Amino acid sequence: MTDLFKDKAQDWDARQVPARISEGVGAAMLASVPLRPEMRVMDFGAGTGLICARVSAHVRTVYAVDISPAMLAQLAAKPELRGKVEVFCQDITKTPLGKPVDLIVSAMAMHHVEDGSFHPADVEGVFHHGFARENLGQRLASVGFTEIAFTTATQVFKNERSYDIFHVNATKQR
Repeated sequence: MTDLFKDKAQDWDARQVPARISEGVGAAMLASVPLRPEMRVMDFGAGTGLICARVSAHVRTVYAVDISPAMLAQLAAKPELRGKVEVFCQDITKTPLGKPVDLIVSAMAMHHVEDGSFHPADVEGVFHHGFARENLGQRLASVGFTEIAFTTATQVFKNERSYDIFHVNATKQR
């Protein structure tokens, strides 16, 4: 599999849009999700660890899952994440993580689900272009999630448009 982020990983954390999104989503998450020291958290699409860095101090461990070796190398090099974050370079849509988790977090990875216009149609590796809250809420409910709540975490401006970046909380019993 081609590492589509190989050329972006080195300066990812310094980019304005990822920094703004991770700041907004991280703040929304910390304000609404009761993190506890015994929790095991999976960061789906962890990238360089922008969300891991916000969560790891509050939980037992974070399993950072991504398909980009270059992004995960940046994450693994961060001294503040050592001992709190385990890195997994794998596609969990094909091979599940295989570890029990109490919480799944994700930022900037779920835009590979249908609906929207954030990415141009010809961007390699982007199979969908965003999604609507209502559609995602229905999908979550259809697979057993409850207490589904959306909030706007931040806004980003791209291609002369404003995009709301939302945060969703949902609960599923084991």
